[in-house]
Amino acid sequence: MNHTLPAAETQRSSPGASAPTSNDGHGRFSKASAAAVLVCWLLVVFDGYDLIVYGTVQSSLITETGWGLTKATAGTVGSMAFLGMMIGAIFAGRMADSWGRRRTILGCAIVFSVFTVLCAFAPNAAVFGALRLLAGIGLGGLVPSANALVAELVPAKWRSIVATLMMSGVPIGGSIAALVGIQLIPAFGWQSMFLVAVLALVIVVPLGLKYLPETLAPAGKAASKTATETVAAKEPSGFSLLLRAPYLGISMLFAVATIATLFAWYGLGTWLPNLMQLAGYNLGSALTFALALNLGAVAGSVITAWAGTRFGPIPTAIAAAAVAAVALVVLVSGPSVSIVYLMLVLAGVGTHGTQCLIIAAVASHYPAHLRGTALGWALGTGRIGAVVAPQVGGLLLAAGLGVNSNFLAFAGAAGIAAVLLAAVGINLKSKLSTSRTIPTTGVSNV
Repeated sequence: MNHTLPAAETQRSSPGASAPTSNDGHGRFSKASAAAVLVCWLLVVFDGYDLIVYGTVQSSLITETGWGLTKATAGTVGSMAFLGMMIGAIFAGRMADSWGRRRTILGCAIVFSVFTVLCAFAPNAAVFGALRLLAGIGLGGLVPSANALVAELVPAKWRSIVATLMMSGVPIGGSIAALVGIQLIPAFGWQSMFLVAVLALVIVVPLGLKYLPETLAPAGKAASKTATETVAAKEPSGFSLLLRAPYLGISMLFAVATIATLFAWYGLGTWLPNLMQLAGYNLGSALTFALALNLGAVAGSVITAWAGTRFGPIPTAIAAAAVAAVALVVLVSGPSVSIVYLMLVLAGVGTHGTQCLIIAAVASHYPAHLRGTALGWALGTGRIGAVVAPQVGGLLLAAGLGVNSNFLAFAGAAGIAAVLLAAVGINLKSKLSTSRTIPTTGVSNV
């Protein structure tokens, strides 16, 4: 399943930047490439922190601010960041292909950090929601841009595992949010959780300025390109290309599978602490359940990285989504506390692991000139699931359907993702069979 992309993906670097290593399948990591990947990973950690931080403060916002939030309106506010992420992911992927990875990554990091810090000073729910929307634009733009850059710095044979491991930054950031919340919220209030984002501005962004290379040749440098690079640069790109043959079917399947996966992952991330409090646990215990979910997601990043390389990202993603669905159904039966922790770990392994594998599959199955756009398309449209999930969770609770209604909804989404990914696998096998019988033009058609 994990095809090696053609020679048209030979790396291009801009003058003055650290030259990235070749990703032709035979290259090795240079120190410059390793440093750039590490910086991208650190930014993804902050991305994950900013995504999960709302779930850690949601109860405080409802009970302590006097903003008049209900469970339903709190879900709507929670969706604002994901709405921004949808906008950011779609357009930043295209920007990364047009303007350059480095510039887009750093711009997105500055945007999400500044507006996350400003959330601490929001006077009411409307302003808070607007700030979360703006922060979400930066959050959503960072991941596809960073993945596109990393895919061009890493040898092709390592692309799947590195893309998956890099995405471990999301649950690691979420785990940090849960751990920090246990200490900071009782001592300094919910506002302190958003001030943590200033560290990205003063530490990681300067590191990015120093270590991130530009992998796309700037305009006007065509004369210095190889013949292969010139052909690749002239290839048509953009969303219109993704939505017509030969990319249409696989692009739609990747998008809808991502919608279902992110519905389950971000629904849990947003509502789990509140759900566990409604089930009778105090805030500290509820946050440890959130920690279990995120630590499971970290473990899932490692496990699925190995399994994705060994068995292929799509078959592994199908198994991961099925594991998540089963684990969430088990929670409905009201098991013992130890089983609850175990099921939440498995839910983290399955939901986040599935998303990591989808990213790895997209990065591997599109040609270089479409990679950022394809990642932006999958993650951007996938944010529909992230936008809807907090609202659905809140509406189910407001309707009096109880905690289990949320677990069933998220389990159903994970099950749907498994079915859709099976369809992706069938589609890719069909493409592979066709490519073996029909001469290609040098550009991957899946």
